[in-house]
Amino acid sequence: MGTATIRRAAGTLSLAGFLAVAAARAPAPPPLRLLRTVPLTGVHGRLDHFDVDVLGQRLFLSALGNNTLEVFDRRSLRLLRTIPGLREPQGVTYVPPSNRIFVASGGDGVVRIYDGSTYALVHSVRLPSDADDTRYDPASNRVWVGFGGRGHAGLAVLDGATGRLVETLALPAHPESFQLASAGPLVYVNLPSAGNVVAVLDRATRRRIATWTLGGARANFPMALDQRDNRLFIACRRPAEVLVLDAVTGRILARLPCVTSADDLWYDPANRRIYVSGGGGAITVIQQQTPHRYLRLAEFPTPPGGRTSLLLPGLHRLYLGVWGRAGRPEALQAYAVQP
Repeated sequence: MGTATIRRAAGTLSLAGFLAVAAARAPAPPPLRLLRTVPLTGVHGRLDHFDVDVLGQRLFLSALGNNTLEVFDRRSLRLLRTIPGLREPQGVTYVPPSNRIFVASGGDGVVRIYDGSTYALVHSVRLPSDADDTRYDPASNRVWVGFGGRGHAGLAVLDGATGRLVETLALPAHPESFQLASAGPLVYVNLPSAGNVVAVLDRATRRRIATWTLGGARANFPMALDQRDNRLFIACRRPAEVLVLDAVTGRILARLPCVTSADDLWYDPANRRIYVSGGGGAITVIQQQTPHRYLRLAEFPTPPGGRTSLLLPGLHRLYLGVWGRAGRPEALQAYAVQP
């Protein structure tokens, strides 16, 4: 090899090395990217939970303060339908096999079931009070609904096809977020007004099998479950932090600061990330490095009224409901989830 060739090769190697170092030092892209913000001109007041019809490309939003359910095109966020006449709607669940929309209302304790094509009311179930969070169990085709207050609270189980009440499981206080394990019979329930604990129920025996304390943390509202690694994630408001629990023993494995007034928490198994939305003007993003190690990756800024959210990991999207503040209108935001 001649001298000139050696010099050219050395220069090429130097450039390659420089580019490799520059790439290593370049900041990683943010975990979220805002795609669009749509003002909700016909909606006023607090916004609550979401759900999605993936095949029909529809997004459902409980507009609690407006007493309506808002239905959007998931991709464009164009408003498709408003269902009025609700009493503080909170939880909403779409059941694909029956094409039914279940809406739980806190104001009157009624779960209303709508036809997913005509939006006509087909059935309703009156629970004792404060019908709140909802979850769908595809294995049994049942919809679970948290309801009630101290003295008469629990989880109601409704038939996903007819909407009729199948059974109720009693709890000592109003349930906030809860998770249904798909790999077994367990149900995890946040009970902040019963001493800031987590109740663990067995669906097979209909009994509470454990009660876990949270090491002094209080106001445990949102919750998510990593079933692959048996991890339960709980966001508390006092102090504002995410607790990582062993989902078998209840032992607290990690504690990480998060946005204040947390309202929703999601786990993204593909990216191994936790997303927490709340009233403190941010979405906290936490990276799961291993099942025992977690890193707060980012505090992604949002409008101050951005509280409830919906993560769709398979579609790489996160939606945020923004409660209007300081004269600003209520809004719906769509984010791209970036690897």
